[in-house]
Amino acid sequence: MSEQTVTLMLCGDVMTGRGIDQILPYPSSPVLYEDYLTSALDYVRIAEETNGPIERPVAFPYVWGDALEMLNGGPGPLVVNLETAVTRSGLHWPKGINYRMHPDNLPCLMAADIDCCVLANNHVLDWGEAGLLETLDTLQAAGIATAGAGRNAEEASAPAVLPLAGGSRVLVYAIGRASSGIPTDWAAGRNRPGVSFLGNTNLAEVARLVARIVHEKQANDIVICSIHWGPNWSYEIDAGDRRLAHQLIEAGVDVVFGHSSHHPKAIEVFRGKVILYGCGDFLNDYEGIGNQGSYRSDLALLYLAEIDLADGTLSNLDMVPFQIRNFRLNRADRHESKELQRTLDRECGRFGGHVRLNDEGSLVLTAGRP
Repeated sequence: MSEQTVTLMLCGDVMTGRGIDQILPYPSSPVLYEDYLTSALDYVRIAEETNGPIERPVAFPYVWGDALEMLNGGPGPLVVNLETAVTRSGLHWPKGINYRMHPDNLPCLMAADIDCCVLANNHVLDWGEAGLLETLDTLQAAGIATAGAGRNAEEASAPAVLPLAGGSRVLVYAIGRASSGIPTDWAAGRNRPGVSFLGNTNLAEVARLVARIVHEKQANDIVICSIHWGPNWSYEIDAGDRRLAHQLIEAGVDVVFGHSSHHPKAIEVFRGKVILYGCGDFLNDYEGIGNQGSYRSDLALLYLAEIDLADGTLSNLDMVPFQIRNFRLNRADRHESKELQRTLDRECGRFGGHVRLNDEGSLVLTAGRP
């Protein structure tokens, strides 16, 4: 980062509930309500059968592994999609899969120096409104900003404000779409806790979001719009999602930060601004679970987007590859990094971009014209 740019650190889905919560010092009750497994400890067992034993309890920083050095005191603010409730609530939402991390395990998130958790996703209300409210209270008491969920609609739609040196700010808006599996009942209301929800065809809601961004953005602000959208397993980019991303950039958004798929997806540069259609999982407990063919949920990326403070355009995008093993982020080897490079180069090529693997083992986006 220079005086003219800011480097944003962006991670996709951080899923510290369920199996990962069980290896931390203060695990929640392991009882699950899934068709697949009925105990979160079974996810630990399957991971150990796949990649060897995990000594328990692990220290709070353990799960961040080789990424910790980059996350701690990194070049700019760190924004993640926290896809779990942080709660003691025992009242689960009857939706099949419920993620929960015990609030006493919050030092795990604090160890990564996270600046903002976006919460407009399909797991933050897994343990009801009480679970959401405790999540908000716990994160905010720890000094971690939140966006995309709140005690009412106004709070849910408000941006997180991350100050930068020199008086500039990063504004983080977050919305969730029905296509990611968010129940419509989770939408925040005038007096109802919930998420900032955007129906897949709700043009009025899009107009309100655009108007708010136009009104609140100041000179030298960088605006991130986080969007939880689309299915878990697919490289396809929905035409409506692409139109929405373009509309947001035309309204003043500088970075569209998309997630929901369990694997990284295409990147587009539109009018000089970056659109991350799917950042993939950054942490999950999927080791040894099934076979999703060519989709690799064990390969994770830390996105380092260098943004020009003057006009919000993308100066550079590096992506650092990791592999999840033993519920820990390990720097990916050359073979795994090359697999990610080939996949992303193929997908970004649809929008005129290319991805190369540099000598340091990072992926670098070269943007062309679609």
